[in-house]
Amino acid sequence: MMRYRMAVFSRAAAAILGGYVLASAAAACLAVWLPMGRADAVTTAEMLSFVVYTCGVIWVFATCTAWRAWAGVLVPAAVLGGLFLAGRMLGAA
Repeated sequence: MMRYRMAVFSRAAAAILGGYVLASAAAACLAVWLPMGRADAVTTAEMLSFVVYTCGVIWVFATCTAWRAWAGVLVPAAVLGGLFLAGRMLGAA
């Protein structure tokens, strides 16, 4: 019983914290890379971050294991964070 509760807690943490990290990374990356004015890019990126967060939460509770849930939100967040940093270094923003 305790193992089940810890698995549910881990998924909830992945949905809340991991989803937030994923949505933030997506918003930052999109704000840098979208080909429009700065204000429009930021607004569009922030609106799309709600969709990304929702998809992350759905992924966490749809996958088979808690490990895959964490990996499914943290790996894309790391990739998006890397793209954001690359865009900042290349002067895209």
